[in-house]
Amino acid sequence: MSRHGELGLSDDDVRSMYRYMLMARALDERLWLLNRAGKIPFVVSCKGQEGAQVGAAFALKAGRDYVLPYYRDLGVALVFGQTATDVMLSGFAKWEDPNSGGRQMPGHFGSRKHRIVTGSSPVSTQIPHAVGVALAARLRGERLVAYTSFGEGSSNQGDFHEACNFAGVHRLPVVFFCENNGYAISVPVKKQLGCERVADRAAGYGFPGVTVDGNDVLVVYAAMKEAVERALRGEGPTLVEALTYRLNPHSSDDDDRVYRTREEVEEAKSRDAIIAFGQYLQTQGLLSEEAVDDLRKEIAQLVDAATAYAEKASYAPPEEALKYVYAE
Repeated sequence: MSRHGELGLSDDDVRSMYRYMLMARALDERLWLLNRAGKIPFVVSCKGQEGAQVGAAFALKAGRDYVLPYYRDLGVALVFGQTATDVMLSGFAKWEDPNSGGRQMPGHFGSRKHRIVTGSSPVSTQIPHAVGVALAARLRGERLVAYTSFGEGSSNQGDFHEACNFAGVHRLPVVFFCENNGYAISVPVKKQLGCERVADRAAGYGFPGVTVDGNDVLVVYAAMKEAVERALRGEGPTLVEALTYRLNPHSSDDDDRVYRTREEVEEAKSRDAIIAFGQYLQTQGLLSEEAVDDLRKEIAQLVDAATAYAEKASYAPPEEALKYVYAE
């Protein structure tokens, strides 16, 4: 049996996973180009982390679970229901932006319909919010999982530790997903942690912590699936650390050449999850080279259409700035 078959994933499931990864990459690259062309103000990139994100999202259940993603988690937002047009409307800060009507910076995913809980710009604030969602589900007798993601730099904030402690004490159905991409902006992980791995910290709060290869989609899915099942059984939280790498600078305002070499980045590109997973699907006979080309063309057309729509869409009228600020 195939690796994905052993995990309970169908052939259509893994083809869909690959499509979401390609979609996240294509949107990310288009947003970066639009920023460099002066058409949108800011981008935080998911490039290099799509495999970890999609592998994690497929272990959750849209419509049942809640996701509280951090600003790079484009792959999760897409799997949970956001579209290419939604992403572009947010990038252009247009009135139809489903996240915030153009108020928030890009990467602040939010949708009541899709159970995506919006985050705030200060890092780590979404982590205790996820624990709150899990506690609310417990009190209401609802069977669901709250997922929250963050970078390894965020695991050094007080919000992370307080959230882990509370979730551990009350054995809440929450999965903490750390996308360890090696840098907290410019600070390498070796200068951030006193322990070897972020996952090592889970032991202090009384629940499991596991570290996996974030460039192996199926390994991430397997770890997340176990964490989700454990949460649904009432056994409490899990901290999953996916070792990955961001191929772009921290943001469109960052120059990563001052803190990492081009050789390091090029070496990381050779471990790209999109390349590895595409090769896996081809060896399994699930995708031909022609099918991959067709898929890339289809996604390029979707991104083109989303870009054109968002660029022409209306900005919010000025009076919208006062909405949700004062009582009406």
